[in-house]
Amino acid sequence: MPATTKRKSKKQEEVPTKVGTPTEVGAKSSKEAAKIYFEGIGRRKRAIARVRILTAGPADSMETGNFSVNGRSYKEYFPTLNLQRIVEDPFSKLKSLNRFTGTVRVSGGGINAQAEAVRMGTSRALVIFDMNFRKKLKKSGFLKRDPREVERKKFGLKKARRAPQWSKR
Repeated sequence: MPATTKRKSKKQEEVPTKVGTPTEVGAKSSKEAAKIYFEGIGRRKRAIARVRILTAGPADSMETGNFSVNGRSYKEYFPTLNLQRIVEDPFSKLKSLNRFTGTVRVSGGGINAQAEAVRMGTSRALVIFDMNFRKKLKKSGFLKRDPREVERKKFGLKKARRAPQWSKR
């Protein structure tokens, strides 16, 4: 009889424990090689954000605006105060705005969905950094994926559920 191998389920494979160094991704200098980042992926509607956070001193922290989204400062990318607050929420909840810096690659969706995807990715990365953060972030609802999506349009209807006006005769 041939030996059978036990397959892992998808849940077991998707453990978010991605911690890497820039040397693994091809760093160019020894200064960059010393930095370790923590990565988290966040999603909301059609927006997907890949967040990498690094520990930093107060001079290079997020508080000074040193948190880039698609190559720009997060305050420049998210122009309204409400969107900036959404991005800062995980750090302000943990009272650690001056301890971290990071980079984000975000695509898809609208600007509000992108901000919420960044918040979720940041929260996941912070949990990888320190498991003690999980309790506060989970209580705030930052680790839960919002499952609401836009419903598709059906044939014979004008929108997802809006039917054409019915006439009696």
